[in-house]
Amino acid sequence: MKYVEAVPEDIFRSEEGLGVWEHRGKVVAIGIGHAPTARRWDNNPETCVGAISIYALRQAMADAGVDPSHVDGLVIDPVTSTGADWPRGKPIPQDMLDRWEASDDPLDGLTKNSICWLLKNMPELTGIKFAMNASNCMSRALVAAAQAVGEGETHTCLVLKAWNNFEGRYYHGGANDGGSLPGSAALAALTNLWGTPACYATAMQFNEYCRKYGKSHAMMAPFMENSRRNGLLFPEGYWAQHRPEELRTEDYLAAPWIAEPANLFDNDLPIMCSGAYLLTTSERAPHLAQPPVYILNHASSRTLARSIMPTLEEVEADTARTGRKIYEGAGITAEQLSFENMYDGFSLFHQFHLEGLGFRGVGFGEALDFYQTDISIQGPNPVSPSGGNIGSGRSRFWMHTDCIQQIQGRAGARQITGIPAEVGVSGGPMPLGGNFTVWGVAPD
Repeated sequence: MKYVEAVPEDIFRSEEGLGVWEHRGKVVAIGIGHAPTARRWDNNPETCVGAISIYALRQAMADAGVDPSHVDGLVIDPVTSTGADWPRGKPIPQDMLDRWEASDDPLDGLTKNSICWLLKNMPELTGIKFAMNASNCMSRALVAAAQAVGEGETHTCLVLKAWNNFEGRYYHGGANDGGSLPGSAALAALTNLWGTPACYATAMQFNEYCRKYGKSHAMMAPFMENSRRNGLLFPEGYWAQHRPEELRTEDYLAAPWIAEPANLFDNDLPIMCSGAYLLTTSERAPHLAQPPVYILNHASSRTLARSIMPTLEEVEADTARTGRKIYEGAGITAEQLSFENMYDGFSLFHQFHLEGLGFRGVGFGEALDFYQTDISIQGPNPVSPSGGNIGSGRSRFWMHTDCIQQIQGRAGARQITGIPAEVGVSGGPMPLGGNFTVWGVAPD
């Protein structure tokens, strides 16, 4: 088996001027798998992060109608921690040790995933010839897997991302649990100070955005309502499964600040979840159980901020570059984009993605006005039909699932009806540093 410890940077299409992706339309997504969600781990070995990962992988194969022995590739994000981490020195539960085949790392399957642990506990995967780690999020793993299929490293590839969520206050575990901070003391003091919320950089950018363009935080309300409404139509998501509550404008505007002008609802909800996809070649697609969704391009941002956080000007310049790379590599124009499912883990940067794409002709400073129009799945301008992290809980993969399901015509009650769902784009996480995929109903 060829094992790649970390996905090489040279596979990412992070520069302009590369032309149409050489594998456009040759790689397809077929199968989707999700495990049931939970707010936190219930200490049951059957619901640990490794267990729900296996569940999602098996669901993806079953959904595609693929015999597990025919799968020859596995690309995963091994990082699964969000919020609190496993306390130092805390013993591994005995029932966890009894239930699962262990790897050399006792935390595998509990606080992280590994290729080794998954293969030990999925004996049906007898044909794996290529395996790769793609840390960060599903957007990165998908891009890595698509490139691997295109290059012939694997012809039938599983892609996995999962999250665990233990008891404890958010960001009070891991490195934040020690007596000192890693790296440069000056940089750590500014960027990792205890109590600094993760959304603070986005909040500062959004604050500048509102000053520059004369907008307000209240103008986000239609987007937030739309995201929750779409999320409640996503049966795989947390809010639909556990808290089927609409988000009303008055509730959104009355929520407490986390880092003003980012409030409680502007931050996604950490959950236990896992998602998996099965990618294959266009030649194999006709023999499988679901309609193929063709990958038309992938593009990445690798821009570094000049200081400890990106300025509004840097964000706008980079999202515009990303939009150009997305369209150039797919061989399409903004007018051909049916819908967008860009990342929204902090809701206040979704408009940066949308404006960078020029979705429906929206320019910089115009997205919040656009939110006041019909952005629903029933209208001509569907924004975030997945509901994203805001609508379904933190996963970093709802947007990819929705793109695939929309184009396959099996998004159920969430299916776009105002226009044909023929070309979609998804990706993230942040405006600077993200990975993006273009999906199409046809290879060209």
